[in-house]
Amino acid sequence: MAARKKTRAAAGAAAVVPAPAAVASVPAGLLDRSAILAAPDLAHEDVPVPEWGGVVRIAAFSAAARDSFELWARDAHQKGSFVNVRAALVARCAVDAAGKRLFSDSEVEVLGAKSAAALDRLFEVAGRLNRVTEGDIEDLEKN
Repeated sequence: MAARKKTRAAAGAAAVVPAPAAVASVPAGLLDRSAILAAPDLAHEDVPVPEWGGVVRIAAFSAAARDSFELWARDAHQKGSFVNVRAALVARCAVDAAGKRLFSDSEVEVLGAKSAAALDRLFEVAGRLNRVTEGDIEDLEKN
């Protein structure tokens, strides 16, 4: 009978052992740091620009580039000089095949002297890819 009690005690003890606290439910597809940083998440679109005789690649902003554009817009508004907004956006989004910007911030004015039709077309694509709308531009002009 003593052996029976041991078996029941051992069986009972095994049944009440809690699962380790470190075991947690992990959602399917949970990304780690490496996966996030390696993800090719910056979309681009090649836009025909017949006025210039070719195609211009317009890329989505990185978060840092978006912040830079918004800071530029606020600064321009505070100075009362909210000109070349189309050229400023296109300059920050036009990239080469390797994804490097074609124009620096200091070249916005020169780019702004180019065809309004061409810049409007590129601005529209840059706005769509980066979720920058005409309303956003108007809000930046007002604030």
